[in-house]
Amino acid sequence: MTLIFPNRCRSYDEAGKRIRFIGYDGTFQIPFSIEVRALLNVVPAFDAEEKCLAAFDAARFTILEAAQKAYIPGNKTFYVLTEADLRSTER
Repeated sequence: MTLIFPNRCRSYDEAGKRIRFIGYDGTFQIPFSIEVRALLNVVPAFDAEEKCLAAFDAARFTILEAAQKAYIPGNKTFYVLTEADLRSTER
């Protein structure tokens, strides 16, 4: 199956400085997160939860594309995307 992201929900993880979101491979739920610092290229100079989530929303297409590239079925139980993953989606 193909990795999909039908649920637009995302959450801010203060302790981990990440935004968490979920993908699905068939019926399997695949947890992802992206480091807050990776979003600095999208929306610079933010530090509040609301602004981090807005930055995620602004870069949603790029982030989901990076998640699809990083995903290998059966390989991991949790994925953490970094700035390098976002750069790998640039054309």
